[in-house]
Amino acid sequence: MNPFKTALFLAFALAPFVQYGQHTDEINSNRPGKSMSAFAVGKSVFQIESGIYGIEESHDLLGYDAKGLGVDMDIRYGYFDERLEFIANLQYQYENIVTRTVSSNKSALKQTVLGAKFLLYDPFKNYEKKINIFSWKANRRFDWHQLIPAVSVFGGANITFRSNPYHFSQDGSVSPKVMLITQNHLGDGRWVFVTNIIADYILTEYPSYGYVLTLTRGFNDKWSGFIENQGYKSNFYSDAIIRGGTAYLINKSMQVDASISTNFKTTPSILYGGIGFSWRYDANYKDVIINLDNNDSKKETKKGKKSKKEKTEEKAKKNDSFLSN
Repeated sequence: MNPFKTALFLAFALAPFVQYGQHTDEINSNRPGKSMSAFAVGKSVFQIESGIYGIEESHDLLGYDAKGLGVDMDIRYGYFDERLEFIANLQYQYENIVTRTVSSNKSALKQTVLGAKFLLYDPFKNYEKKINIFSWKANRRFDWHQLIPAVSVFGGANITFRSNPYHFSQDGSVSPKVMLITQNHLGDGRWVFVTNIIADYILTEYPSYGYVLTLTRGFNDKWSGFIENQGYKSNFYSDAIIRGGTAYLINKSMQVDASISTNFKTTPSILYGGIGFSWRYDANYKDVIINLDNNDSKKETKKGKKSKKEKTEEKAKKNDSFLSN
């Protein structure tokens, strides 16, 4: 059995009998990093995450310099099940390219991905850390449970339009994209570590395989920061990028962010930075408890008063509300 199938089997085998809603009191945005969090936004929740960025690029071997601007947007919607969300990812970029003899422009939808994410396993559900009132040392002992990650899978289609200057094929194509997502909440809960393992442009002439590793730290109730490493490899283009940034929570449904990125090579060297905004609409949301041990019956309660256990679980994931990347 290959590693991907093994991961899926373990995720299903470890799945608990009771699952709770994925909605949090504060917005759960993937920005400003490039990784995707394991948790969904919540059933009936609509969320937009968008930003603008500037890019500088220089290629030593081909002898060109490029400067450009871009806009990216993620549209997320929770539907049908608490653990399921649908995602549209769009990125438009404009560049001016200057060589020793000529200057030219190119612009297009650099990326268009439509897909869905499903949470397979959440280690926070049905788990409550016990307090030992007789031993301070026991309460300070390392909690091995935090090493068990939340696990999700993403599947979708990468759509490339005809005559796209950013794509290896000028005929246009629709190709599968799949992703395995894990997420750990470490230490006192303020640290969040997300891993994405990605296979993109599957079944095309140049399939791409990559990863994104994101470590986020919540500094207080408003501010958080992150560092990130992204790598991808194909016969068309390969690179490794390091990224860092910060986010500020305006209110429970709005967040602003800023980030900067660079790579490690000169063919080409890339530097870009951007700012962004995330907003969600959750007026129609209702807390959902899915009891899988009772004929898949569902119990819904109106948004509002929550149990002590739910509040404890939500507090443990609070820092994922800033950047669960």
